[in-house]
Amino acid sequence: MPKRLRLRVATPDNVKFDDDIEMVIMRCITGDMGILANHEAASAILDYGVLRILDEGTPERRMAVYGGIAQVKDNIVYIMANDAQWPEDIERSALNAEREELERRAQEELDDLELRKQQILMRRILVQTEVSDYPILSKVERSDMNSSQ
Repeated sequence: MPKRLRLRVATPDNVKFDDDIEMVIMRCITGDMGILANHEAASAILDYGVLRILDEGTPERRMAVYGGIAQVKDNIVYIMANDAQWPEDIERSALNAEREELERRAQEELDDLELRKQQILMRRILVQTEVSDYPILSKVERSDMNSSQ
């Protein structure tokens, strides 16, 4: 039985990741879900959260994922995300400015729809902050790790 599985992460714009790994942990609307090789077939709706990519002998990699769906079948995890970002794609200064603006707006009187929009934006900022605080592997380092496998 194989001990590895294929992870494919795609957004409407491009493929963010496509490689064999040992384990992936993703944030679903029902909680975190970990997938190892030979996992039974499953589907899940993704929430805003951190996608953790684990592979023996390499540092853990993290990606911010903003909703979508995941399908597990035949040792392949397909993730079709609404959007996804690697840590180095997140600009911290813009992130901090956006957070300050949202905190300022939270003091205003907002209707239910505007309040919900603000909550979603804040959740995105929190996910970006968590991912961008994690040690960054440059695109070159990721490429080197993927090519050596």
